[in-house]
Amino acid sequence: MNRDLLVALGWAGAIVLLSLAARIANNEGYISDDTMLRVVAMNGLAVAYYGNRIPKTFVPNAHARRARWVAGWSMVLGGLVYAGFWAFAPLSLAKTVGTGALAAGVLVTVGYSLWLWTHARAQRPDIA
Repeated sequence: MNRDLLVALGWAGAIVLLSLAARIANNEGYISDDTMLRVVAMNGLAVAYYGNRIPKTFVPNAHARRARWVAGWSMVLGGLVYAGFWAFAPLSLAKTVGTGALAAGVLVTVGYSLWLWTHARAQRPDIA
């Protein structure tokens, strides 16, 4: 199996185990509901980690490299804002701003990729 895939599966398993452990600790009364939500919401750090890895993968196309660079930065910033708000802000603000930051990161990535694609098609109509 590909090493990157195994690392990704390991991170996914860690996220699920952390979420389950927080739920069990909450059910047993060791942590409060707010703490459980904040622990589970630290998945933003995983988003930031993978956002950091995106631009480090080599691709031969210059447009793809630029798209990966923008995707990486937008996901790192979105993940860090998400994790930071869930760690330190009131829950009502964390839900709104944290989720908005992740959504903005995804929208920036998709928007910039579509812009690059249409720009490349305008320069070379033979590109599908």
